[in-house]
Amino acid sequence: MLCGTRGKMRIAIVGYGKMGCLIRETALSQGIEVPEVIDPFSTDPMVTSKDVCAQSLAGVDVVVEFSTPSVVVDHMKVYTKNGLDAVIGTTGWLDNLASVQQMVTASSSSVIYSGNYSIGVAVFLKLVQRAASMLGKAGGYDSGVLEMHHNRKADSPSGTALMLAGEIEGAGCGKDRIVSEILHRRREDDEVQIASLRVGSLCGTHTVLFDSDADTIELTHRAKSRQGFASGAVLAAKWISGQKPGLYTLDDMIAQMI
Repeated sequence: MLCGTRGKMRIAIVGYGKMGCLIRETALSQGIEVPEVIDPFSTDPMVTSKDVCAQSLAGVDVVVEFSTPSVVVDHMKVYTKNGLDAVIGTTGWLDNLASVQQMVTASSSSVIYSGNYSIGVAVFLKLVQRAASMLGKAGGYDSGVLEMHHNRKADSPSGTALMLAGEIEGAGCGKDRIVSEILHRRREDDEVQIASLRVGSLCGTHTVLFDSDADTIELTHRAKSRQGFASGAVLAAKWISGQKPGLYTLDDMIAQMI
């Protein structure tokens, strides 16, 4: 690997908002070099390029992207074409997952994607899956997801909320569909509903509710800051650089590491 010959990993950051800035600080604090910061809109002096292309990514080992859904798939075409490994934290693009899978499979790149890189959230997902499975077997419980984020978040529902709903959907508790739009009808029994709120500067709160005639169980993950997301993204960059070519999820990383 290139990082082995130089002695230090070199990453490029694509998207230099609050998360991008924190990822850069976190990477540098761990001895990782960040020679490239790419953002077409930022005027921050740390930005080295406005364009994601082979030239701006030359000499880096892993790309860490937290940008916008409208551009991330095109960026992944650049990464896979040039054999670059990537950590994708952008959400809202999973409708294109099949085409991304094809482009990664046809390349020499290793790509990991997740709606949330917090290790705490990864464990939270496992807890929700286990609870949904147990309560599904017990019977009599309905479930849903409530999520809240800052008012500048570009997508709704959050990627994490979709992941949580997916854990419920796959737990064998009678939930087969996820709905996130405003319902002007009765919610069907086999639907997992996600409710979203965007307000102020909230870092992110996700609550999964299991309700029965006898009681209500609430499981909540509340982010105190963005540091957990940034630390997890840097950890993912280290992990993905040692994997065989392919498309990975955070579950793959957690299963191997914990």
